[in-house]
Amino acid sequence: MAGMNILFASSEAAPYAKTGGLADVCSSLPKALAKENNVKVVLPLYSSIDLVKYGITEVMHGCCVHMGNCEEFYSLYHANESGVDFLFIKFDKYFHREGIYHTKAGEYGDNPFRFSFLSKAVFQVDKDIGFIPDVIHANDWQTSLVPYYLKKDNDPYYKNTSSVLTIHNIGYQGIFGTEFIEYAGISVDDMHDNAFESFGEVNLLKGGIAFADKITTVSPKYAEEIRGPIGSSGLHEILNKRGADLSGIINGIDADVWNPSTDRDIPYNFSVKSMGGKAKNKQELQKKFGLTERPDVALFGFVGRFADQKGIYLLQHAIERAMNEMVCQFVVVGSGEQEYEDFFAGIADRFPGECASYIGYSEELAHLVEAGSDFFVMPSLYEPCGLNQMYSLAYGTLPIVRATGGLDDTVDNYDESTGQGTGFKFSAISGQALFDTIGWAVSTYYDRPQHYKAMQLRAMGKDFSWIQSAKEYLELYASIEKRDGEIYV
Repeated sequence: MAGMNILFASSEAAPYAKTGGLADVCSSLPKALAKENNVKVVLPLYSSIDLVKYGITEVMHGCCVHMGNCEEFYSLYHANESGVDFLFIKFDKYFHREGIYHTKAGEYGDNPFRFSFLSKAVFQVDKDIGFIPDVIHANDWQTSLVPYYLKKDNDPYYKNTSSVLTIHNIGYQGIFGTEFIEYAGISVDDMHDNAFESFGEVNLLKGGIAFADKITTVSPKYAEEIRGPIGSSGLHEILNKRGADLSGIINGIDADVWNPSTDRDIPYNFSVKSMGGKAKNKQELQKKFGLTERPDVALFGFVGRFADQKGIYLLQHAIERAMNEMVCQFVVVGSGEQEYEDFFAGIADRFPGECASYIGYSEELAHLVEAGSDFFVMPSLYEPCGLNQMYSLAYGTLPIVRATGGLDDTVDNYDESTGQGTGFKFSAISGQALFDTIGWAVSTYYDRPQHYKAMQLRAMGKDFSWIQSAKEYLELYASIEKRDGEIYV
């Protein structure tokens, strides 16, 4: 169904404000949908956003939001990119500060106030610009009050508007004390186990699940995992009650940014029909990180957060054994928990010329690692969707992943008897399992090079653009039968 009015509500969107994959999705999915629909994205105007760089201009001021116990006044700013209107709410009281959600000292104590305001302001922005959405697409706990307000306010302006809530990572639920519910306008009648109440506190994501017309998450496998007690972080009961309205749609990648044939962040472009540039990028990667420049050695890359969820301690345990017992090289790019930063910062000294790291994040290095590595390691304990494995496949860099969430959905495990597959998967949460899988990849690289090369070409032939995913979202939007005011559980 084309020609829809679609509004995205999000706390971040690339390139304006980004802490993770949420920002990528809330930029690239709207752009894909905007080819045949009228799409707008509402997000805060954080003080870190460069107005001049992105051509963001003020379009309104003195706009008023009626919160539960007061009125708040904001200004509205605008930019257009790839046919999408990005609408920025300037409200310095909540958004003119150092970080998006926190500083190094910790989470902002007023986060429930900040994002209750954002969710409520979404509706005023629509009226300010005269936009009547067919669907409002909320994302994660930060905007999960949007479905609640849509139903409870029963505003005639939105009589034909439905809501979708996407869970990007169920580990983050927005659980707070009750001190903000008067400001947010959450009725005490909705503080019960089938809506917002959670052990005496307010769970914003749980409430969003209760009131959204449809709930999605970012891969089919993750949609299954979050319905079980282990993968749900405590929300499996309400998700199972909403099971008929829950679906998983795999994220896409921005093919304008992550395309080896046009990538401006790598020194040599290449494609499935002309692979010569990949070997040259490997040499550049080795040179950049001070590794021995050998075209015939198996080179592994990692780019990501140094956090337990990413399975970084599995890599920590496996990498030294691999360096001691196999002929291979490793490049690690990332930052996070101090103990892991210290470990990987010193790894080049332990294995000079064969292992190197960069502590921090660099978009240019991330592209070079994807383009120059032979394998890419993602040993995540859980991964709702994951993007790096899809970047890797697009660049002919075979992923080594734990079979969870979107990693399991997007990577086809290597079949040694036939040579089929696009990567290497393991299931056990252990350094030994990762070590063994790295060994499996190394043996394939040296002993079955014809399989390795065929897997590369097969991986690069996969289509992970947003085209199919956008089609699935449009079908979902069109399928919604709106029920005014109803809680679904």
